[in-house]
Amino acid sequence: MSYIVSGDKPKDCIFCRPVPEEMLHRGDHAYVILNAYPYNPGHLMVIPFRHVGSLAALQEAEAAEIMDITRRCIRVLERAMSPNGLNIGVNEGEAAGAGIAGHVHQHVVPRWVGDTNFMTSVGHAKVLPEMVTETFAKLAPLFAEEWR
Repeated sequence: MSYIVSGDKPKDCIFCRPVPEEMLHRGDHAYVILNAYPYNPGHLMVIPFRHVGSLAALQEAEAAEIMDITRRCIRVLERAMSPNGLNIGVNEGEAAGAGIAGHVHQHVVPRWVGDTNFMTSVGHAKVLPEMVTETFAKLAPLFAEEWR
């Protein structure tokens, strides 16, 4: 909450200065992190290193790697969390809901039957059963295995 209500947000792009310790995977053109404000536990983001605002502006190698990484993220999430489904997508531009509109990124969100309940619709709050740090500890070794 302190970040959301704070007026002290970084002026530069947070995706352009990734923290290596927060990366689950580092590729040649893109990397994977957990969303700091997840919709569900295991909510991943696949982000190109290059600051680019749309999928159409990606170079072929960047686009290919992002798709390969996304496929591997799915395998890791299926092994670690056994979701009933996944939402995979990109919100391009502020009007589409992109939180960081100038730096395209792909979301991979595990879903379970019943993961949306009255808290979201009536209470305007999301309940997460696992801390982001716990999810990271669970996923990190599986990401290392996936790229062996």
